Amino acid sequence: MNRRQFLRLSCGGLIGLSAACASAPIYALLLEPFWLTLERVRIARKGLPSSLNGLRIAFLSDLHCGPQVSSDHIARAISIVQEAAPDLILLGGDYVTGSAEYAAPCAQELTRLRAPLGIYACLGNHDYWTDAEVVTDALQRAGIRVLRNEGMEVTDRLWVAAVDDVWEGRPSLEAALRRMPTDAVAVLLAHEPDYADQAAADGRVALTLSGHTHGGQVRLPLIGPPVLPYLGQRYPAGLYRLGNMALYVTRGVGLIAPPVRFNCRPEVTLLTLTS
Repeated sequence: MNRRQFLRLSCGGLIGLSAACASAPIYALLLEPFWLTLERVRIARKGLPSSLNGLRIAFLSDLHCGPQVSSDHIARAISIVQEAAPDLILLGGDYVTGSAEYAAPCAQELTRLRAPLGIYACLGNHDYWTDAEVVTDALQRAGIRVLRNEGMEVTDRLWVAAVDDVWEGRPSLEAALRRMPTDAVAVLLAHEPDYADQAAADGRVALTLSGHTHGGQVRLPLIGPPVLPYLGQRYPAGLYRLGNMALYVTRGVGLIAPPVRFNCRPEVTLLTLTS
């Protein structure tokens, strides 16, 4: 390579790098926050009853309907769920941001959800910071069963339970699992993922589903998320194994201020139970 070729290549690289740096804020603010993806996750469980083998669970969390997240964005997430045709739909909390007035339009979109085994939900900290009772009422009017320190057998040997919000509520795993049959497989909703340590120590929970972290919203190469919320420090996003229990933490559908995502796309999750 001669000097002229070297200079031309170097100048081209600098121009390309400058353009990338200039466009990154636009991408993080206007594109990635609304670029939903469907994450397909297999949850292997030793001794899983044959009746549950292949069961498909759709998981949505952190919708955050409000100033930064429109009903249209939530509607797109719901369309992805319906196209996946799950057997069961679970919701992981934080339906609104800023005001409980957003609960009604959020719930209106959620009325489109359909699953043979039903739709069940827990609450998150933002639901408490607005008005947990208003949010609960809106969800239940939409046909969604809100579980707060309780559980139920949704099909033979599958127990779906939820603890109250760990940050602002009064979570009780014992109450959520109290009536569970001894041979049932328990799926637990707990908005904040760090609660998974307690769930795993109990020994009765097969799978815990959480949100809360948004994956950090920004994930830097080689560094990961520079900022994570309280009770979302240990398990930022993805699938974890805690002894005999699996934990899945979604990056969520919506976001909060600052309303940016980088290397951390919003997601709808489809989990398949396998033996």
